Amino acid sequence: MKLKVKILKFLAGRPVCMIHEKTAQEMSLHIDNRISVKKANKRIISIVNTISNIIKPKEIAVSNMVIHHLKLKKGDVVEVEITERPKSIDLIKKKLKGEELNKKEISEIVNDIAHNALREAEIAFFIAALNSKGMSLNETKNLIQAMVKSGKQLKLRGKVVDKHCIGGIAGNRTTPIIVSICAAAGLIMPKTSSRAITSAAGTADVIETIAKVNFSIKEIKKIIQKTNACFVWGGALGLAPVDDKIIKVERIVKIDSTAQLLASILSKKISVDSNYVLIDIPYGKSAKVNKKQAEKLKIKFLSLGKKFSLKLEVVLTDGREPIGNAIGPFLEINDIIKILKNESDAPEDLKEKSIMLAGKLLEMAGKAKKSKGEILAKQILDSGKAFKKFEQIIKAQKGKIRKFKPGKYTHTIYAKSNKKITSYDNKLINELAKFAGCPQDKASGIYLHKKANQKIKKADKIMTIYATSKEKLEHAVKFYNRNKKHMVEYA
Repeated sequence: MKLKVKILKFLAGRPVCMIHEKTAQEMSLHIDNRISVKKANKRIISIVNTISNIIKPKEIAVSNMVIHHLKLKKGDVVEVEITERPKSIDLIKKKLKGEELNKKEISEIVNDIAHNALREAEIAFFIAALNSKGMSLNETKNLIQAMVKSGKQLKLRGKVVDKHCIGGIAGNRTTPIIVSICAAAGLIMPKTSSRAITSAAGTADVIETIAKVNFSIKEIKKIIQKTNACFVWGGALGLAPVDDKIIKVERIVKIDSTAQLLASILSKKISVDSNYVLIDIPYGKSAKVNKKQAEKLKIKFLSLGKKFSLKLEVVLTDGREPIGNAIGPFLEINDIIKILKNESDAPEDLKEKSIMLAGKLLEMAGKAKKSKGEILAKQILDSGKAFKKFEQIIKAQKGKIRKFKPGKYTHTIYAKSNKKITSYDNKLINELAKFAGCPQDKASGIYLHKKANQKIKKADKIMTIYATSKEKLEHAVKFYNRNKKHMVEYA
């Protein structure tokens, strides 16, 4: 049926259309049905809602995603029809039974996600299937290939390096420091990062405090030509876009399956043409994985790296507590700048880990001899070259380096006696920061005054919670009080 477009400009986070009840009855449409909306040679699959006012019969109101995809204007006429139930739903059921999917079947699921043929609930079942039944190495390889093919690719020349952490550790903002060191050494490092998934802030959330992170592929190439590197949000580029759609649902259901984790990381690295890839797997009691799981994951990464002819290395790192002192966008960027400027109060553990990982990449790409990478990385950092490179990248991304004051509403936790901190729970610390407003409120977060294995005296500051409103601070403090016995453990 041909319908006239009415522009209402509403955000839905996915393609959504609204049709008058009378028109819906004529078409035998029901709420949440899938429809195909077509203009000229372009089409998009959308979910439909029915209404009895705002629009007239034979009209269709469309969300921003539909407007942009079809380049619609007020009064345009589109062809609307009901779409068939996707075959990939049956394939997801097959996976839920524990059966292996072949290359064609995996491609069909990925293509349906890419074209919005699957609802969020159906994608959630796919995520649950991967989490509960797992994927063979061959299935994971096919998932990676399908994800890469679903989007654009960034073709670059030279030694392209990349680093990725599997996440889950509060703070741990090593990426901006590593990129600055490696780019200063002459390596190309197009760092595309996600926003927060399980942590209180992602690299994109943190860099966004001082620079733009949304760029087109053409703009990114110009930034890299000037600086050797970039810090951008991968979700805006169309690189392995299916991964971003899956991550969005993962955030809702709070599931991060091993197969999807492998596919997510490697599809993005392949999409930006990386030759040398370093994977950081933190392990520990409150990390995503324990040591045994980390070792198994390492083997899978290395095996998949070989299948895609990547020069890939994996390091297992200590994930027993947050890395650095700061958790939250403003607080984390302040710590990054302290390290790059070699300030005396910079967090030593974050600095050491960044030097170690940068050193590995310098060795992998032949910029330093074996076991000499850390020495070169430290020299670049200490000389101020890394900070100059960071400044150059931020300027190229239309930003300016500055430090920030965190949220004005604060609550400090003090030691009640002389004791020693034995550990922090990463998951609970991340949740506490989210209750305070992270990552949406850039000024919210937590600052850790003391770290594990430090002796503390009565009345010493343990941590300070920052928020941008009294209500959010109250929620955070209540969460802390409910979980304090497990959040911070003492000897």
